Amino acid sequence: MNLCFDQSLGLEYKSNSQKIRVMSESWVNDNIFCPVCGNARISKLENNRPVADFQCPSCGEIFELKSKDGRIGRKISDGAYDTMISRITSMTNPDLLVMHYSSLQVVDLTVVPKFFFTPTVIEKRKPLSPTARRAGWVGCNILYGDIPEQGRIPIIENQNFRSKDRIVQDYARIKRLQTGSIEKRGWLFDVLNCVNAIPTKDFYLRDIYVFADKLKIQHPDNQNIEAKIRQQMQFLRDKGIIEFLDRGHYRKI
Repeated sequence: MNLCFDQSLGLEYKSNSQKIRVMSESWVNDNIFCPVCGNARISKLENNRPVADFQCPSCGEIFELKSKDGRIGRKISDGAYDTMISRITSMTNPDLLVMHYSSLQVVDLTVVPKFFFTPTVIEKRKPLSPTARRAGWVGCNILYGDIPEQGRIPIIENQNFRSKDRIVQDYARIKRLQTGSIEKRGWLFDVLNCVNAIPTKDFYLRDIYVFADKLKIQHPDNQNIEAKIRQQMQFLRDKGIIEFLDRGHYRKI
């Protein structure tokens, strides 16, 4: 597999960001299968289509590509804040392909399913200054590091392609967590992040209760945090993310 961008595609552009956009999108169009259904290709959509870069011709899933020279880090710059929140709450946002490249070669590529996005992982940026061309415009950042690790499915790791079958299986497994309710989604993934933060594979309910104060800050309207935690643990158990060993005793799967 050739992981290099086709640099000839960028010759007619002056802006480096435009060059990267064209080269990275062309590379994905030529090399990447659909991580949802396994179809051999995803197709490039027409330019300037809002928040959509690719679509699978088989299952219809839509993808947006974000590329960065160097490690992704905890934040990814995105577009208008209000538009992003509207997309998340209406479930019209696409799956996100996150590409890390270096020396015009793909290093890592990850897919984040659309149902892992919640308002809490979208950071509102300060409005542009009155002297800016788009004065008052408010952008946002995706808090990539706050998305549970289960929602960051690797396709390429350190320039090595993972098995297509394994990727499709990973996506199908995690799709069991999909819910259309923003409130339910927020609680579920906040508790899942707490589970992920526990260093041991086996753990107890008391280990999750340690995060009660943090969850209270994230969900200030809830007056019974521990009961809500237990509810989410049951959901994670039913969906095959954790298993129940004994009363108040769990294991990560």
